[in-house]
Amino acid sequence: MFTGIIEGLGTITAIRPAGAGSRMTLESDFTLDQTRIGDSIAVNGACLTAVTISGRRFEVDLSPESLTTTTFNEARIGDRVNLERALRLSDRLDGHLVSGHVDAVGTIQARETTSNAILITFMAPELVTRYLIRKGSVAADGVSLTVNACDRHSFQVSIIPHTAKLTTVGFKKVGTRVNLETDLIGKYVERFMVAAADPTDEDRPSAGGIDMQLLNKTGFL
Repeated sequence: MFTGIIEGLGTITAIRPAGAGSRMTLESDFTLDQTRIGDSIAVNGACLTAVTISGRRFEVDLSPESLTTTTFNEARIGDRVNLERALRLSDRLDGHLVSGHVDAVGTIQARETTSNAILITFMAPELVTRYLIRKGSVAADGVSLTVNACDRHSFQVSIIPHTAKLTTVGFKKVGTRVNLETDLIGKYVERFMVAAADPTDEDRPSAGGIDMQLLNKTGFL
């Protein structure tokens, strides 16, 4: 689990085939103290496992699924990436709950500087936008951002100078593709609602579980 508060940047230093997947080597701009082999590191918002660690350099394996659902199939040596190590239970939750499981890839449609902020509009599939709400949260390349506005095909965020300076969002150009992950709470709520409404669903909550009557009674409807 992550927060979307980026620790720092890293650089892809090598990519080599590994069966139908690949192995990627990265060098972090910050020290990886207390990071061990097997630990999770979010790279541009995707939860990956460190399989080797040497100083600030570490390697991760990319499965065929990761290459299909993220921007890593377009990754090149020298690319700069956002890095965040997994959340510890003792940490402050400064961003929002981010699983590191990318929902889909979106594209930067527009960016505009207004006063001290950068307004960025992303084109995104309905698979993503259906879970977005105004003032809700979204992770773009692993960065926790607040949604200013959204519709069925796009959403807009406002980037403050601090975020622009410390993450890749600050220098991403129009047309760049990014990894997107929506707030997972909305997806769970939808799943419970659909299961409760469909009596043929094998995963429908049993008696005493969550159903439409309970949600209505407790004020959720």
